[in-house]
Amino acid sequence: MSRRRARKPAICHIGTAVLALLLGVVAHSLQAQAADGISTTFAGSLTPVPAEAASITGAIYVPVYSSVAMTPGRIQADFSVTLSIHNASGQRPLIIRRIDYYDTAGALVEAHLREPVALKPFATIEIFVPTKDTRGGTGANFVVDWAATGEIAEPVVEALMVGGIGAGHYAFISQGRPIRLTGR
Repeated sequence: MSRRRARKPAICHIGTAVLALLLGVVAHSLQAQAADGISTTFAGSLTPVPAEAASITGAIYVPVYSSVAMTPGRIQADFSVTLSIHNASGQRPLIIRRIDYYDTAGALVEAHLREPVALKPFATIEIFVPTKDTRGGTGANFVVDWAATGEIAEPVVEALMVGGIGAGHYAFISQGRPIRLTGR
């Protein structure tokens, strides 16, 4: 009967160093994307912001759900959220001044723009909130402020939520609504 020595797992220092380097590169890349994500990711959809003053402005509220209670107090499903902002005009750029993400309590979770951007006619930009980012909760929302230098088709803003529990997968859309004052 031959005796085998129990081998201890060897730690690969080169592999650990490579993994640490890769994690550092990914973290740096994510910070750069967060800082300038729209301008770089959607460069093909953007055009310079018009120099002339905007004559038309608006705001759109989009309810989104990073989490949904499947049974009260027991099961919760987490969802990724993709917010899409579409310029529905075929002639004029759409200026996006603000894309803010709020949680269930109405607290600002993240401001996605540092400065205004302009979408080319019929162009689209997106904001992605991963499934594991549940900071928004069950009553999260986005507010998008937009402007234009003249008559323009109202932008189309909607969110796609995708997620699941176990083998069940779910996807649904939430449409943005113009924020308008009422009661006068």
